[in-house]
Amino acid sequence: MVIVIKNNATEKEISNIIAHLEDEGFKTHRSDGEQRSIIGAIGVKTNFDTRKIKMLDGVADVYRVTAPFKLASRSFKEDNSTIKIKDTIIGGNNISIIAGPCSIESEKQIFHLAKVVAESGVKILRGGAFKPRSSPYSFQGLGIEGLKLIRKAADEFGLLVITEVLQINQIDDVCKYADIIQLGARNMQNFALLKEVGKANKPVMLKRGLSATIEEWLMSAEYILSGGNEDVFLCERGIRTFENYTRNTFDLSAIPVVHERSHLPVFADPSHAVGLRDKIPPMARAAVAAGADGIMIEIHHEPEKALSDGPQALLPEQFSYLMSEMRLIASAIGRSI
Repeated sequence: MVIVIKNNATEKEISNIIAHLEDEGFKTHRSDGEQRSIIGAIGVKTNFDTRKIKMLDGVADVYRVTAPFKLASRSFKEDNSTIKIKDTIIGGNNISIIAGPCSIESEKQIFHLAKVVAESGVKILRGGAFKPRSSPYSFQGLGIEGLKLIRKAADEFGLLVITEVLQINQIDDVCKYADIIQLGARNMQNFALLKEVGKANKPVMLKRGLSATIEEWLMSAEYILSGGNEDVFLCERGIRTFENYTRNTFDLSAIPVVHERSHLPVFADPSHAVGLRDKIPPMARAAVAAGADGIMIEIHHEPEKALSDGPQALLPEQFSYLMSEMRLIASAIGRSI
Protein backbone atom coordinates (compact mmCIF):
# COMPACT_ATOMS: atom_id res chain seq x y z
CA MET A 1 0.00 0.00 0.00
CA VAL A 2 1.24 3.49 -0.87
CA ILE A 3 0.24 6.60 1.05
CA VAL A 4 0.75 9.85 -0.86
CA ILE A 5 1.56 12.77 1.42
CA LYS A 6 0.18 16.27 0.85
CA ASN A 7 2.78 18.82 -0.20
CA ASN A 8 2.00 20.99 2.83
CA ALA A 9 1.97 18.17 5.37
CA THR A 10 3.96 18.81 8.55
CA GLU A 11 6.52 16.43 10.01
CA LYS A 12 4.18 15.91 12.96
CA GLU A 13 1.38 14.81 10.60
CA ILE A 14 3.73 12.47 8.74
CA SER A 15 4.96 10.93 12.02
CA ASN A 16 1.34 10.41 13.04
CA ILE A 17 0.56 8.63 9.74
CA ILE A 18 3.56 6.33 10.21
CA ALA A 19 2.53 5.60 13.81
CA HIS A 20 -0.99 4.64 12.72
CA LEU A 21 0.36 2.30 10.04
CA GLU A 22 2.76 0.61 12.43
CA ASP A 23 -0.02 0.21 15.01
CA GLU A 24 -1.95 -1.67 12.32
CA GLY A 25 1.01 -4.03 11.89
CA PHE A 26 2.57 -2.57 8.73
CA LYS A 27 6.27 -2.05 8.13
CA THR A 28 6.78 1.46 6.78
CA HIS A 29 9.25 2.98 4.32
CA ARG A 30 9.29 6.70 3.65
CA SER A 31 10.45 8.04 0.30
CA ASP A 32 10.91 11.76 -0.42
CA GLY A 33 10.95 12.38 -4.18
CA GLU A 34 11.28 15.51 -6.26
CA GLN A 35 7.54 15.76 -6.87
CA ARG A 36 6.06 14.21 -3.74
CA SER A 37 6.67 12.26 -0.58
CA ILE A 38 5.14 8.84 -0.05
CA ILE A 39 5.04 6.18 2.62
CA GLY A 40 5.10 2.53 1.66
CA ALA A 41 3.18 0.24 4.00
CA ILE A 42 4.30 -3.38 3.69
CA GLY A 43 2.22 -6.22 5.06
CA VAL A 44 -0.36 -8.68 3.75
CA LYS A 45 -3.76 -7.31 4.80
CA THR A 46 -6.14 -8.04 1.94
CA ASN A 47 -9.25 -6.76 3.73
CA PHE A 48 -7.69 -3.68 5.31
CA ASP A 49 -9.94 -0.61 5.03
CA THR A 50 -7.72 2.09 3.52
CA ARG A 51 -10.17 4.76 4.66
CA LYS A 52 -8.64 4.46 8.13
CA ILE A 53 -5.49 6.03 6.74
CA LYS A 54 -7.01 8.29 4.09
CA MET A 55 -8.90 10.26 6.73
CA LEU A 56 -5.67 11.23 8.57
CA ASP A 57 -4.34 14.78 8.34
CA GLY A 58 -1.59 15.13 5.74
CA VAL A 59 -2.75 12.24 3.52
CA ALA A 60 -3.47 13.09 -0.12
CA ASP A 61 -4.28 9.60 -1.38
CA VAL A 62 -3.97 5.90 -0.58
CA TYR A 63 -3.72 3.09 -3.10
CA ARG A 64 -2.64 -0.51 -3.20
CA VAL A 65 0.44 -1.68 -5.09
CA THR A 66 -0.71 -4.57 -7.25
CA ALA A 67 2.79 -5.73 -8.27
CA PRO A 68 4.12 -8.59 -6.10
CA PHE A 69 7.25 -6.54 -5.50
CA LYS A 70 6.39 -3.40 -3.51
CA LEU A 71 9.51 -1.45 -2.54
CA ALA A 72 11.16 -2.13 -5.90
CA SER A 73 8.07 -0.99 -7.78
CA ARG A 74 7.78 2.21 -9.80
CA SER A 75 4.44 2.68 -7.98
CA PHE A 76 6.29 2.97 -4.69
CA LYS A 77 8.85 5.45 -6.05
CA GLU A 78 8.29 7.35 -9.30
CA ASP A 79 11.75 8.95 -9.42
CA ASN A 80 14.76 6.88 -10.48
CA SER A 81 16.87 5.85 -7.51
CA THR A 82 20.49 6.92 -7.24
CA ILE A 83 23.19 5.53 -4.96
CA LYS A 84 26.02 7.73 -3.73
CA ILE A 85 29.28 6.02 -2.77
CA LYS A 86 31.92 8.57 -1.80
CA ASP A 87 32.12 10.83 -4.88
CA THR A 88 30.57 8.28 -7.25
CA ILE A 89 26.86 8.23 -8.08
CA ILE A 90 25.18 5.14 -9.50
CA GLY A 91 22.07 5.95 -11.50
CA GLY A 92 20.93 9.31 -12.79
CA ASN A 93 22.34 10.82 -15.96
CA ASN A 94 25.79 9.30 -15.54
CA ILE A 95 26.54 5.78 -16.81
CA SER A 96 28.90 4.01 -14.41
CA ILE A 97 31.50 1.53 -15.59
CA ILE A 98 32.80 -1.38 -13.53
CA ALA A 99 35.93 -3.11 -14.81
CA GLY A 100 38.56 -5.58 -13.69
CA PRO A 101 39.44 -9.26 -13.80
CA CYS A 102 37.10 -12.15 -13.11
CA SER A 103 39.38 -13.34 -10.30
CA ILE A 104 42.04 -11.73 -8.16
CA GLU A 105 45.08 -13.90 -8.92
CA SER A 106 48.10 -12.08 -7.47
CA GLU A 107 49.25 -8.70 -6.22
CA LYS A 108 51.06 -8.01 -9.50
CA GLN A 109 47.98 -8.85 -11.57
CA ILE A 110 45.43 -6.80 -9.62
CA PHE A 111 47.70 -3.76 -9.34
CA HIS A 112 48.39 -3.85 -13.09
CA LEU A 113 44.69 -4.00 -13.93
CA ALA A 114 43.70 -1.42 -11.30
CA LYS A 115 46.08 1.00 -13.03
CA VAL A 116 44.42 0.23 -16.40
CA VAL A 117 40.98 0.82 -14.89
CA ALA A 118 41.99 4.12 -13.27
CA GLU A 119 43.71 5.44 -16.40
CA SER A 120 40.56 4.74 -18.43
CA GLY A 121 38.53 7.02 -16.15
CA VAL A 122 36.60 4.18 -14.51
CA LYS A 123 35.86 4.53 -10.78
CA ILE A 124 34.88 0.98 -9.76
CA LEU A 125 37.25 -2.01 -9.74
CA ARG A 126 35.86 -5.54 -9.85
CA GLY A 127 37.57 -8.79 -8.92
CA GLY A 128 36.46 -12.04 -7.33
CA ALA A 129 38.01 -13.30 -4.10
CA PHE A 130 35.41 -16.04 -3.62
CA LYS A 131 34.54 -17.74 -6.90
CA PRO A 132 31.47 -19.93 -7.55
CA ARG A 133 32.72 -22.38 -10.19
CA SER A 134 30.84 -25.09 -12.02
CA SER A 135 33.66 -27.56 -11.32
CA PRO A 136 34.94 -28.19 -7.77
CA TYR A 137 38.41 -28.58 -9.29
CA SER A 138 38.50 -25.08 -10.81
CA PHE A 139 40.18 -22.11 -9.13
CA GLN A 140 38.00 -21.01 -6.22
CA GLY A 141 39.64 -17.67 -5.48
CA LEU A 142 42.18 -16.35 -2.95
CA GLY A 143 39.62 -15.66 -0.24
CA ILE A 144 40.53 -13.11 2.44
CA GLU A 145 43.97 -12.59 0.91
CA GLY A 146 42.28 -11.65 -2.37
CA LEU A 147 40.08 -9.10 -0.57
CA LYS A 148 43.15 -7.50 1.00
CA LEU A 149 44.90 -7.31 -2.37
CA ILE A 150 42.02 -5.68 -4.25
CA ARG A 151 41.46 -3.18 -1.44
CA LYS A 152 45.15 -2.27 -1.47
CA ALA A 153 45.16 -1.87 -5.26
CA ALA A 154 41.96 0.19 -5.26
CA ASP A 155 43.30 2.53 -2.57
CA GLU A 156 46.51 2.99 -4.55
CA PHE A 157 44.57 4.26 -7.58
CA GLY A 158 41.58 5.91 -5.88
CA LEU A 159 39.00 3.30 -6.88
CA LEU A 160 35.91 1.73 -5.33
CA VAL A 161 35.76 -2.07 -4.94
CA ILE A 162 32.95 -4.44 -5.87
CA THR A 163 33.30 -8.14 -5.13
CA GLU A 164 31.02 -11.13 -4.73
CA VAL A 165 29.77 -12.73 -1.54
CA LEU A 166 28.76 -16.39 -1.78
CA GLN A 167 27.52 -17.22 1.69
CA ILE A 168 26.40 -15.58 4.91
CA ASN A 169 29.66 -16.09 6.81
CA GLN A 170 31.55 -14.06 4.17
CA ILE A 171 29.44 -10.89 4.49
CA ASP A 172 31.44 -9.26 7.30
CA ASP A 173 34.76 -9.83 5.54
CA VAL A 174 33.46 -8.53 2.21
CA CYS A 175 31.97 -5.46 3.91
CA LYS A 176 35.32 -4.77 5.57
CA TYR A 177 37.22 -4.58 2.29
CA ALA A 178 34.64 -3.76 -0.42
CA ASP A 179 32.47 -0.73 -1.16
CA ILE A 180 29.78 -2.70 -3.02
CA ILE A 181 28.53 -6.24 -2.43
CA GLN A 182 27.88 -8.33 -5.52
CA LEU A 183 25.31 -11.13 -5.44
CA GLY A 184 25.86 -13.42 -8.40
CA ALA A 185 23.40 -15.21 -10.64
CA ARG A 186 23.64 -18.48 -8.71
CA ASN A 187 22.64 -16.74 -5.48
CA MET A 188 19.79 -14.61 -6.83
CA GLN A 189 17.28 -16.83 -5.02
CA ASN A 190 19.40 -17.70 -2.01
CA PHE A 191 16.78 -16.14 0.26
CA ALA A 192 18.70 -16.57 3.50
CA LEU A 193 21.65 -14.71 1.97
CA LEU A 194 19.37 -12.01 0.51
CA LYS A 195 17.89 -11.37 3.95
CA GLU A 196 21.29 -11.01 5.59
CA VAL A 197 22.61 -8.71 2.85
CA GLY A 198 19.46 -6.65 3.43
CA LYS A 199 20.84 -5.86 6.88
CA ALA A 200 24.27 -4.82 5.58
CA ASN A 201 25.29 -1.19 5.39
CA LYS A 202 26.71 -1.50 1.87
CA PRO A 203 25.22 -1.03 -1.61
CA VAL A 204 24.31 -4.29 -3.34
CA MET A 205 24.43 -5.26 -7.00
CA LEU A 206 22.03 -8.12 -7.68
CA LYS A 207 22.63 -10.14 -10.84
CA ARG A 208 19.80 -11.85 -12.67
CA GLY A 209 19.60 -15.61 -12.18
CA LEU A 210 20.49 -18.08 -14.91
CA SER A 211 16.87 -18.75 -15.84
CA ALA A 212 15.05 -16.11 -13.82
CA THR A 213 12.11 -14.11 -15.06
CA ILE A 214 12.18 -10.35 -14.57
CA GLU A 215 9.52 -10.62 -11.88
CA GLU A 216 11.55 -13.23 -9.98
CA TRP A 217 14.59 -10.95 -10.23
CA LEU A 218 12.68 -7.99 -8.83
CA MET A 219 11.21 -10.16 -6.07
CA SER A 220 14.76 -11.06 -5.03
CA ALA A 221 15.60 -7.36 -4.90
CA GLU A 222 12.53 -6.95 -2.70
CA TYR A 223 14.07 -9.29 -0.11
CA ILE A 224 17.08 -6.96 0.19
CA LEU A 225 15.00 -3.78 0.22
CA SER A 226 12.57 -5.14 2.82
CA GLY A 227 15.52 -5.85 5.10
CA GLY A 228 16.24 -2.12 5.25
CA ASN A 229 18.98 -1.81 2.63
CA GLU A 230 17.72 0.74 0.09
CA ASP A 231 20.94 0.89 -1.96
CA VAL A 232 20.23 -1.87 -4.46
CA PHE A 233 20.94 -1.95 -8.19
CA LEU A 234 20.41 -4.72 -10.71
CA CYS A 235 22.60 -6.34 -13.36
CA GLU A 236 21.45 -8.17 -16.48
CA ARG A 237 24.08 -10.83 -17.29
CA GLY A 238 22.33 -13.05 -19.80
CA ILE A 239 19.99 -15.97 -19.25
CA ARG A 240 20.17 -19.63 -20.19
CA THR A 241 18.18 -20.57 -23.30
CA PHE A 242 18.39 -23.24 -26.01
CA GLU A 243 21.10 -21.23 -27.80
CA ASN A 244 24.65 -22.41 -27.08
CA TYR A 245 26.78 -20.42 -29.51
CA THR A 246 27.28 -17.74 -26.85
CA ARG A 247 27.72 -18.41 -23.16
CA ASN A 248 24.23 -17.08 -22.39
CA THR A 249 21.49 -15.19 -24.22
CA PHE A 250 21.82 -11.46 -23.55
CA ASP A 251 18.33 -10.15 -22.75
CA LEU A 252 18.84 -6.55 -23.82
CA SER A 253 15.10 -5.89 -23.57
CA ALA A 254 15.28 -6.44 -19.81
CA ILE A 255 16.86 -3.00 -19.41
CA PRO A 256 13.87 -0.90 -20.62
CA VAL A 257 11.38 -3.38 -19.15
CA VAL A 258 12.88 -3.07 -15.66
CA HIS A 259 13.12 0.70 -16.00
CA GLU A 260 9.39 0.79 -16.71
CA ARG A 261 8.46 -1.33 -13.71
CA SER A 262 11.11 -0.37 -11.15
CA HIS A 263 13.00 2.69 -9.94
CA LEU A 264 16.20 0.69 -9.32
CA PRO A 265 19.29 1.34 -11.50
CA VAL A 266 20.01 -1.39 -14.07
CA PHE A 267 23.48 -2.44 -15.21
CA ALA A 268 24.51 -4.84 -17.98
CA ASP A 269 27.32 -7.41 -17.94
CA PRO A 270 28.04 -8.30 -21.58
CA SER A 271 31.13 -10.29 -20.57
CA HIS A 272 29.09 -13.02 -18.87
CA ALA A 273 26.21 -12.59 -21.27
CA VAL A 274 28.12 -13.67 -24.39
CA GLY A 275 31.39 -15.10 -23.09
CA LEU A 276 33.28 -14.34 -26.30
CA ARG A 277 35.80 -11.51 -26.44
CA ASP A 278 34.90 -10.23 -29.89
CA LYS A 279 31.15 -10.15 -29.11
CA ILE A 280 31.49 -8.07 -25.93
CA PRO A 281 32.07 -4.59 -27.47
CA PRO A 282 28.93 -4.62 -29.69
CA MET A 283 26.81 -5.83 -26.78
CA ALA A 284 28.28 -3.18 -24.46
CA ARG A 285 27.54 -0.48 -27.04
CA ALA A 286 23.99 -1.80 -27.44
CA ALA A 287 23.42 -1.82 -23.68
CA VAL A 288 24.44 1.84 -23.41
CA ALA A 289 22.05 2.71 -26.24
CA ALA A 290 19.26 0.70 -24.55
CA GLY A 291 19.50 2.85 -21.42
CA ALA A 292 21.68 0.84 -19.03
CA ASP A 293 22.78 2.82 -15.98
CA GLY A 294 26.10 1.02 -15.94
CA ILE A 295 28.24 -1.56 -17.75
CA MET A 296 30.37 -4.26 -16.12
CA ILE A 297 33.36 -5.46 -18.17
CA GLU A 298 36.01 -8.11 -17.51
CA ILE A 299 39.57 -7.24 -18.51
CA HIS A 300 42.90 -9.05 -18.30
CA HIS A 301 46.35 -8.22 -19.66
CA GLU A 302 47.19 -11.92 -20.10
CA PRO A 303 43.85 -13.64 -20.72
CA GLU A 304 45.53 -16.81 -21.97
CA LYS A 305 46.96 -17.22 -18.45
CA ALA A 306 43.82 -16.17 -16.56
CA LEU A 307 42.67 -18.58 -13.85
CA SER A 308 39.02 -18.01 -14.78
CA ASP A 309 37.04 -16.66 -17.77
CA GLY A 310 40.02 -15.70 -19.92
CA PRO A 311 38.09 -16.04 -23.22
CA GLN A 312 35.68 -13.28 -22.19
CA ALA A 313 38.25 -10.80 -20.87
CA LEU A 314 39.10 -7.77 -23.01
CA LEU A 315 42.72 -6.76 -23.41
CA PRO A 316 43.53 -3.32 -21.94
CA GLU A 317 43.80 -1.70 -25.38
CA GLN A 318 40.45 -3.20 -26.42
CA PHE A 319 38.87 -1.89 -23.24
CA SER A 320 40.31 1.57 -23.81
CA TYR A 321 38.86 1.70 -27.32
CA LEU A 322 35.47 0.42 -26.08
CA MET A 323 35.39 3.21 -23.48
CA SER A 324 35.76 5.81 -26.24
CA GLU A 325 32.94 4.19 -28.22
CA MET A 326 30.59 4.01 -25.23
CA ARG A 327 31.26 7.66 -24.41
CA LEU A 328 30.17 8.64 -27.92
CA ILE A 329 26.95 6.64 -27.66
CA ALA A 330 26.21 8.01 -24.19
CA SER A 331 26.64 11.55 -25.47
CA ALA A 332 24.30 10.86 -28.39
CA ILE A 333 21.47 9.92 -25.99
CA GLY A 334 22.09 12.79 -23.60
CA ARG A 335 24.08 10.92 -20.95
CA SER A 336 27.72 10.75 -19.94
CA ILE A 337 30.38 8.24 -18.91
